[in-house]
Amino acid sequence: MRGIQLAEYVKGPHELKVTDLPDPVPAPDEYLIEVHAAATNFFDILQIQGKYQHQPPFPWVSGAEFAGIVLATPASSKNPKFPVGSRVFGATQGAYATKAVAKEVSMLAVPEGWSFKEAAGLFVTAPTSYGALVVRAGIKAGDYVLVHAAAGGVGLAAVQIAKAFGATVIATAGTKRKLEVAKAFGADHVIDYRDEKWPELVKKLTPKNRGVDIVYDPVGLVDKSTKCTAWNGRILVIGFAGGTIEKVAMNKVLLKNISLVGTHWGQYANFEKETVVTVWEGIMKLVKEGKFRGTEFTDQEFVGLEKVPDALAALGGRETWGKVVVTVPQEGRSKI
Repeated sequence: MRGIQLAEYVKGPHELKVTDLPDPVPAPDEYLIEVHAAATNFFDILQIQGKYQHQPPFPWVSGAEFAGIVLATPASSKNPKFPVGSRVFGATQGAYATKAVAKEVSMLAVPEGWSFKEAAGLFVTAPTSYGALVVRAGIKAGDYVLVHAAAGGVGLAAVQIAKAFGATVIATAGTKRKLEVAKAFGADHVIDYRDEKWPELVKKLTPKNRGVDIVYDPVGLVDKSTKCTAWNGRILVIGFAGGTIEKVAMNKVLLKNISLVGTHWGQYANFEKETVVTVWEGIMKLVKEGKFRGTEFTDQEFVGLEKVPDALAALGGRETWGKVVVTVPQEGRSKI
């Protein structure tokens, strides 16, 4: 196979190289997957630099999210969930390769009518946003929801999920193009958060200037968001893509009865396995109803593993929106 293997950490994406490698050998509980598309994530950039919390022993193949075709089922399973030839997506270490191995718990069937490219970016973003808005915040019809970084992968997922549940969505982003994208995915109102008065602008869009019921924050804008949060509002802490872990003035939380709600989707598999099942059932229901679509970045194409460095650099430079997905061509197999 071909893949991007690391024997030492690198300073940045453009030091990554594609080489010929032995095919991966599945463990008894693993599937062998032919990768047709691989999605990029910020944590991929951290991992190749040695800055992520999960660092495999050298040598290792980079990349996590994939979509492709099952080549072999687990040797330990008499009745595998995904037979040979199944179209699947999921997450595993080693997605930036023509072949990868993955456990059944980290895989799902590609939704009917979806391409590999669309499905490759679904595994991390969709459940993060669904789990936050539905499980943690209890979103309901009539809610006003503020989605920060709304043109990002989790942001576009949040916009669609909030709209599907009957909420009014106010989206923030930092460029004209990203505001256009948020609008195209269903946001009712868009605001440039480079405008220092954005909390005031958000409040004006809510009934009687009361503020929003839910704030979805993957950036690190909690403190400012308290200014436009309604009484009994919920602020969902998703992450700190802005680069700084905030310190929040807690008197603001107290005075408005605000709930600060943390969401760590990755830990549900360890602490609430049953919730993982219900969340994916909810997502697939929205997909089937046509209320949720793929969020892959379409302004530029990245075809071939050699384009992974460019894709990661574009993602890291915040030049993109949605999920940046790399097509992985395979000879003699179905097209994406």
